[in-house]
Amino acid sequence: MNVNRYILAVAACLLLSLQGCASTPKVDLSPQELYQLGETAFQKSRYEAAVEQWKKVREAFPEPELAAKAEIGIANAYFLNKDYIEAGAAYEDFRKLHPAHELAQFALYRQSLASYNLINGIDTDQTPTKNALTLFESFVRQYPKSQYAAKAQEKIIDCRAKLAQYEIYVGRFYYRTDNYKAAIGRFEKVLIDYPDYVGHDETLYYLAKSYREQKQYDKVRSISSRLIREYPASTYLSGARAMLADSP
Repeated sequence: MNVNRYILAVAACLLLSLQGCASTPKVDLSPQELYQLGETAFQKSRYEAAVEQWKKVREAFPEPELAAKAEIGIANAYFLNKDYIEAGAAYEDFRKLHPAHELAQFALYRQSLASYNLINGIDTDQTPTKNALTLFESFVRQYPKSQYAAKAQEKIIDCRAKLAQYEIYVGRFYYRTDNYKAAIGRFEKVLIDYPDYVGHDETLYYLAKSYREQKQYDKVRSISSRLIREYPASTYLSGARAMLADSP
């Protein structure tokens, strides 16, 4: 066989082989097999791959319990991958689709944590803090005996503290910019809305200072006296005493 005929023969064999591959029927995996692929990826911390497989399970309309496992798996994968916005939405979807499921309370707790993990600081938008507070409060109301109830209660206290700190932060900004009326409004509001906040010695101190700038000395005396009475170890104590002594 000469070289040209040999090359033609090899090419023909390759063509037949490719045609055979092209005609090989595609093997569709069952929902259970797809779920297992997702579980394997999840255990290896390949969360995006897990989500991809579990979405295929969901799209295959499997039996209800397998669908639920895929849906909570998607939410968990988003959460562990720190995709908290997607995780929160996925946990909420799970709760809406399976309100009586045994994992519904876990989904609400994790949804609350997803919002909590989006909190940045007291000098930024507090929408995630407010959302987390609402969700944690809802959790405690619905599942007061849950194993997660104590941790949820701790987060409620922390969220309320963060919101109080934000109001004080804004109040101090108004004070620094000589907008004393607005500062007084903020400080008065935070005392009413968050009476359980443990750092109100700062609130009272700047509220008294703001009233002093407005020459409302009766308020200065009343608020300074309250600070001294309720926070005897405060770092603002000397300032409060000085205002009290200097008020006409």
